[in-house]
Order: sequence, then C-alpha cells, then structure tokens
Amino acid sequence: QVHLVESGGGLVQTGGSLRLSCAASGRTFSSSGVGWFRQAPGEEREFVAGITQSGGTTYYADSVKGRFTISRDNAKSTVYLQMNSLNPEDTAVYYCAISRSLWFGVRENQYAYWGQGTQVTVSS
Repeated sequence: QVHLVESGGGLVQTGGSLRLSCAASGRTFSSSGVGWFRQAPGEEREFVAGITQSGGTTYYADSVKGRFTISRDNAKSTVYLQMNSLNPEDTAVYYCAISRSLWFGVRENQYAYWGQGTQVTVSS
C-alpha cells in the first residue's frame, strides 16, 4: 500500500509563489510516474503536471506552462510542484497521484494512488 501526503498549500497574493510537496511511503514511488492534479470549487479535477519515474520527462497543462515546475527526489520519495506567478484562477485543492506505470498520464484513471489534497488559495 502507498500513502501520499501533500503539504505546502496556503493563502498567497496574486503574483506570489508556493512550493507543494508530496511525500510517499511504500516502494512504488521510485518506480512510477507521478502527476499533480487540481480541483477548483464546482469544477472537475484537472491535470496540472506530470513527471516520469526517472524525472527525465515532464509535461504541463497549458494553463500552468512556464509558471509551474514539477520535480522529484526519489531518494526522499518526494515530488514537488513549484508554483510561481500565481493568480486567482489557480485557486484549488491540489492532489498528487502515483501512476500505474513508469510514465504519467493526463487522465485520473491512469493513477493508482492519491493523496488527500492541499488547499491553495490565491487572493486578488
């Protein structure tokens, strides 16, 4: 069983930055791709960023490209999401998830394990 715990969320002003962390337990993390998703109030959960098992390939949703950076430290079983130039449209609960393969995907059903989420609120 894999357990994921996100942290680093909070309240920030427009233009500010936050760094989310997702710490994983279990052996699956280092052999799996990882994704970050987010869900705004009244909206469906959407893909934000993904990273392969090795960290060699990353991919971003158009809405965050150039502002967010995903990275991972397999030795620490942790994945990060650096979020810069935040705006109110980034307000959501952010979730990390472990993929069913070495790669990541943009669909929820491509992920086997999910964290409980961390709230990010960007004020205008």
